[in-house]
Amino acid sequence: MNKNGFAGFLPVVLLIIAWESFGRSGLFPKGIFPPFSAVMVQFYALVKNGVLVGNFLASLVRVVVGFSLGSLLGIFVGTFMGWNKYLDKTLSPLISILYPIPALGWLPILMIWVGVNEALPIIIIFICSFFPVAYSAASGIKNVDRNFVEVARTLGASPPAILKRVVFPLALPYIFTGLRIEAGMAWRVIIAAEMVAIPTGIGALMMRAENLIRMDIIIVCLLVLSIMTFLFEKLLIFLEKFATGWKSDQQNLLK
Repeated sequence: MNKNGFAGFLPVVLLIIAWESFGRSGLFPKGIFPPFSAVMVQFYALVKNGVLVGNFLASLVRVVVGFSLGSLLGIFVGTFMGWNKYLDKTLSPLISILYPIPALGWLPILMIWVGVNEALPIIIIFICSFFPVAYSAASGIKNVDRNFVEVARTLGASPPAILKRVVFPLALPYIFTGLRIEAGMAWRVIIAAEMVAIPTGIGALMMRAENLIRMDIIIVCLLVLSIMTFLFEKLLIFLEKFATGWKSDQQNLLK
């Protein structure tokens, strides 16, 4: 392990040691502040009996489906908003009105319109993802240096070709920034939605644990949330490097 990796790993180790020490110090009841080892024992038990796996998969499917659909449509709409000023003038007021509304603010309305079923959390995640990603995509397209566009136009490229081969690749860092932010937000929103309205998932498991005053199970659920947010961010960073690196290689070959 290099020095940078050790420096990043050391605070986690110190946190675990402090957590275990405080949990075993007797200053707090174990039921209120369980030590790290007790949480890991409960984590293993929940995995072994299938409770954690089943609820985790339910949340994972909802996040993946809702986030994928919302992000893809957000990229599509945002790209054409940034590219076409007339479409931008048409849709910007609508997005400006709806974007500030928290995704969970739609929950009471959707519970009436859609009902409490599997479509409800997916739609909530879709809303959570669509507006910020559309805004990021539109901003990215608008911020592309227009000199590149003029050069491509001078060389005879058509508008669709300019958008596909010049503008969109240059806007990818903006788009992926929005995707990374919303990937973490999608997990926070699904946990909150499941705690309020959905009988399955990590959020629902947390609510059942809260009713039983099982802090160890609640902390297990929070650890799962933290890990999944971290993994989604790392996955999107990898995809960004792959996409932007591939575009760079492609552009170098064309020179």
